[in-house]
Amino acid sequence: MKLQQLAEEKVGFLIVFILLVISVGLLIEVVPLFFTKDVITPTKGVKPYNALQVAGRNVFQREGCYNCHSQMIRPFRAETERYGHYSVAGESVYDHPFQWGSKRTGPDLARVGGRYSDEWHRIHLLNPREIVPESNMPAFPWLARNKVDPDSVVASMKALKAVGVPYTDEEIAKAAGKVENKSELDAVIAYLQGLGLVLKNTR
Repeated sequence: MKLQQLAEEKVGFLIVFILLVISVGLLIEVVPLFFTKDVITPTKGVKPYNALQVAGRNVFQREGCYNCHSQMIRPFRAETERYGHYSVAGESVYDHPFQWGSKRTGPDLARVGGRYSDEWHRIHLLNPREIVPESNMPAFPWLARNKVDPDSVVASMKALKAVGVPYTDEEIAKAAGKVENKSELDAVIAYLQGLGLVLKNTR
């Protein structure tokens, strides 16, 4: 039998062939990136998230915000004019997992840090239509009521340290105190306000 006939008539062979092609593609395209300096070296000025930002990022993930908001600006004029400097790998070395995303029901958030005030974010998260009448973003009123769990923040920072984020033992020890009596709303705002500041004003 010819290879083409095997692929067309034998489903099992087709599956194996597809997996083989994908594996080769990964080896050629993805694996070398793990050893490329520009990919694994933090961009100058990029720092790990502080305790409150870690808590905010956890809430951001829990609430599924990444389903509607990407954090990766592609190097096209239409994107850089709207969102700012295109994203570079060195900005995301401390992100585990990455929040790049691919769907933009809402705007990209890669450079949202400092674009709006804390109060703007507070109102927007509690009632988006008060800021943007045509918004289809859901409201998140419970974030103002929920308190950040200090133990979960400490656990997250320990896990991040285990995968290479350079937190010190002292930073982890002080993390619980940094988020004490903070609401999840405070945490999400802190996270958003820290996004993309290093390259935000670069053109």
